[in-house]
Amino acid sequence: MFTGIVEETGTVAAIRPTKQSIQLTVRARAIGRGLKLGASVAVNGCCLTVVKLTPRGPERLIQFDLLQESWRLTNLQFAKVGSLVNLERPLRANGELGGHFVTGHVDGLGRITKWERLGGDHVLDIAAPPAVMRYLIHKGSVTVDGISLTVAAVKPTSFRLWIIPHTYELTALHERKVGDAVNLEADLLGKYAEKFLKARFRA
Repeated sequence: MFTGIVEETGTVAAIRPTKQSIQLTVRARAIGRGLKLGASVAVNGCCLTVVKLTPRGPERLIQFDLLQESWRLTNLQFAKVGSLVNLERPLRANGELGGHFVTGHVDGLGRITKWERLGGDHVLDIAAPPAVMRYLIHKGSVTVDGISLTVAAVKPTSFRLWIIPHTYELTALHERKVGDAVNLEADLLGKYAEKFLKARFRA
């Protein structure tokens, strides 16, 4: 379980397809401290397992193995060496929940349709699949590339976000442009509410 509060941006150091998986290696600083093999890390909002750690001065190389399905269903398939990725370690039981409950299971890929600066902030419009749109509400929460964000407006096939300078500068969003794919995860509470209501009306 994560919160959608990005701890740092890491840099893709290597991508190597193998017969069993696709090996993704990320260079990081802050999250590398204390990280152990088998630990979970949200990479652009996708929960991955650490399979190898390599010390490298103040930085660490963190390797993950992605199944073809995870590769195909996330925007990691478009990553290149040098690309920035948002990183977050799991929420500790005594930790602060600064965002919202995030599972790290991507519901679908969105596409940026508008991304521009307005005043001191940025406006971000994202076209999203029905599997995500059904759970979005005005002022509700959504996870975009692992970032917990508040929905500013909802249209039939897209939604709008306002991005403050802090989020723009400290996440990989400042690398994104119109047409880019982003990982989306809808609010977990909405999914449970839908399931409970369906079960109730079937009874």
